[in-house]
Amino acid sequence: MSSLNAAIRDSSVVAGRNLRNVIRTPGAMVTSVAQPVMFVLLLAFVFGGTLGGDQYRRFLIGGILAQTLTFNASFTAVYLAKDLQLGLIDRFRSLPMSRGAVILGRSSADLVTSLLSIAVTLLCGLTIGWRINNGPGPALLALGLLLLFTFAVSWVGAVIALTARSVEVAQSLGLIWLFPVTFISGAFVSVQSMPGPLRAFAEWNPVTAVATAVRKLFGNAAPQGFPAPSGWPAENALLYALMCCVAIIVVFAPLAISQYVRISKR
Repeated sequence: MSSLNAAIRDSSVVAGRNLRNVIRTPGAMVTSVAQPVMFVLLLAFVFGGTLGGDQYRRFLIGGILAQTLTFNASFTAVYLAKDLQLGLIDRFRSLPMSRGAVILGRSSADLVTSLLSIAVTLLCGLTIGWRINNGPGPALLALGLLLLFTFAVSWVGAVIALTARSVEVAQSLGLIWLFPVTFISGAFVSVQSMPGPLRAFAEWNPVTAVATAVRKLFGNAAPQGFPAPSGWPAENALLYALMCCVAIIVVFAPLAISQYVRISKR
């Protein structure tokens, strides 16, 4: 069997094991379900009246999706660190399996659970007036982009877990970078309203690109009064979002696998 086939086979087994754990401990999914509901309701009704009412609530959903899937990287970090701490990875290392199967299996399982987060967010959006305005084709493309993005950021979580190697440290490190990345972005407001350095960061932030691309694919326009974004990332949001996803995978997947191999040799 080729190495690629072996990696796919082994990672599917690991992913199945991780999904069975989710089914047996449904409480672990509470955060994935509660977080998007909480942010939709808080931002839509606490800030929505000030920022644009119903039009802002429709605009908000793309940002909530990008933020929620970015935060899901912390779940990858915590659960992979938990497996390391409990010694499960030591048992995997004794088996004749692909080196990247453990991490790929974790990422694949988190990809499936992220579908639940997306579904919950969209259902919440429907209750507050959000709609798909561009038809099913662009909507499916938006869903594909979201899944690619959550798969990409899960490798960031894997690197954090394999560096921290304990649940407590992984949880702390997994949250430190999430807040600036998700809130210094165009997920909830126009980047044009930010001061110079923050605006430059937000314009090139992958979260901004994903949120902007999803909104365009869904046909959700910005509220009246929001300054229109400008620059190459905004004008080519879908292309830039895809480039960011590929770049994250290219950088962090080898880092995670090399870190796992380094740990395996100890």
